[in-house]
Amino acid sequence: MSPQSDPDVDAADIDSTDTSADPQRPSDHVDGSGPAEPSAAGGGDGVNQPKLGLVGYLRFFWRQLTSMRTALFLLMLLALAAIPGSLVPQRTADPNGVVQYKADHATLYPILDKLQVFDTYTSVWFSAIYLLLFVSLIGCIIPRTKHHWQALRTRPPKTPVRLTRLAGYQKVAADDTEVSAEQAVTRAMALLKRSGYRVERFGDSVSAERGYLRETGNLVFHAALVGVLLAVGVGGGFGYTGQRLLVEGQTFSNVLGSYDSFNPGRWFQQTDLKGYNFTLDKFVTKYEERNLDALGQALDYSATVTTQEKGGAKQTSRLGVNDPVSVGGTNVYLLGNGYAMDVTVRDGDGNVAFKDVVPFLPQDANYTSLGVIKVPDSQPDQLGIRGFFYPTASKLSTGAYASAYPDDENPLLTLQVYTGDLGLDDGVPQSVYTLNTSGLTEIAGTDAPVKSLELKPGQTKTLPAGAGSITFNGVKRYVSLDVHHDPSQLWVGGFAVLSVLGLLTSLFVPRRRVWVKVVPRRDDGTGAEPGYDLEYAGLARGEDPNLERAVADIAKRHTSDLGVRMPQ
Repeated sequence: MSPQSDPDVDAADIDSTDTSADPQRPSDHVDGSGPAEPSAAGGGDGVNQPKLGLVGYLRFFWRQLTSMRTALFLLMLLALAAIPGSLVPQRTADPNGVVQYKADHATLYPILDKLQVFDTYTSVWFSAIYLLLFVSLIGCIIPRTKHHWQALRTRPPKTPVRLTRLAGYQKVAADDTEVSAEQAVTRAMALLKRSGYRVERFGDSVSAERGYLRETGNLVFHAALVGVLLAVGVGGGFGYTGQRLLVEGQTFSNVLGSYDSFNPGRWFQQTDLKGYNFTLDKFVTKYEERNLDALGQALDYSATVTTQEKGGAKQTSRLGVNDPVSVGGTNVYLLGNGYAMDVTVRDGDGNVAFKDVVPFLPQDANYTSLGVIKVPDSQPDQLGIRGFFYPTASKLSTGAYASAYPDDENPLLTLQVYTGDLGLDDGVPQSVYTLNTSGLTEIAGTDAPVKSLELKPGQTKTLPAGAGSITFNGVKRYVSLDVHHDPSQLWVGGFAVLSVLGLLTSLFVPRRRVWVKVVPRRDDGTGAEPGYDLEYAGLARGEDPNLERAVADIAKRHTSDLGVRMPQ
């Protein structure tokens, strides 16, 4: 009986370094539960852990960053960080929407702007997550690829001595066959090779394994994610986006000066703009007319456009929601629509001072629209006109107008007219959709002796105070276009398909090992051929619910090939 099992021996009498007390304990063993040995310096603090130091901490953080768990967390964090980009307008895609958001949310806008929410995909915090994910994925992929390459070149493992503990174990007596044990092993190797296994013979047994394609698919999936990140980052530097408002009958040319707003990539050059013309022929909207609960809701937007590339023939195409037109290396998307007023303004001398189509911005679901007409060339005074357009005008009990339906069933244009210096010669940029009335004199409107002018298409009204006249020629539709050029689209699409294929492969390809063993029987002394038994077993790496079925199938096919009857 050892001292530790003897109740008459006190544990305190046993020296932790005395090997005679426990012969199985190494001489340099330190018992963590006992009193600590005093150090050479006289301290009694026990075992001192080594300090990591700067290099150690860097190695620790690098291993944490390049772990697959961190990569998946950063991928989820990147998806969450992209959510603000879909909740608020972005400067690169919808600058007018940002201006409108600022006007509608004067208190919230400065906070969101400080947090770079309106530039989500180029913000510091989004870029930090993006770069960390990029580094983490590369740090995961490189060592795993090296390890996988070494595993592909490694021989299958030796056959275990006892297969009885493994999954799907079967033992079959080869009594009614004339095939020798040597031939049985050879045929097992051929069968497993045909089944897609890598095989290796060890004496009277065959070791086979398959499923390395699972890890290959996993690596392809993560490498494709890196490819997507790289393609998006590099492609964004060479791409550009631009916005243009286009009225029916107008033509847009793909030159820098034709854009209302333009957002180039970091490495964009003006020569990247390929020459083409884009004409809006007609815009049509379908509205709900049968369901009274949804009366007037838009069902579909579509535009008929004519495009012509430099040196090419004209082509007529349909432009719809989520149905862009591809021309000149760009995709033209339909973002919005509205009404534009075709007006002619004559000044007090009877001369045409203004003749153009002016877009009005929708203010509600029924397309009540607001617009501004500025006439700096009018004589004797400059004219500023604020207009309200009602597609289907309906007079309220208060005497004000509202639009009852978004289509132009009863179009009406009301105008408030101002005279004075518009400030266009001061060199300060002004929005074409707003009118600063400070310093101007209202000659027609709510605060003027003359009420607001009301015009239907084709009508002309004389302006008060001899300021001239205005003619409402008609109504046209306009569309807001987003022109997008991204040279990385094909690369991103290719990497995305590759990542899906890699993911499916890693999910559905099982990783398993199978062994077939020939066990010779002992000689019974009768002089007859002793014969042999066949053993089959498998081992899965991870979840593999079909492993036992696969082992049974191999056993069935092998015994059938040998002419051996399987036990019932």
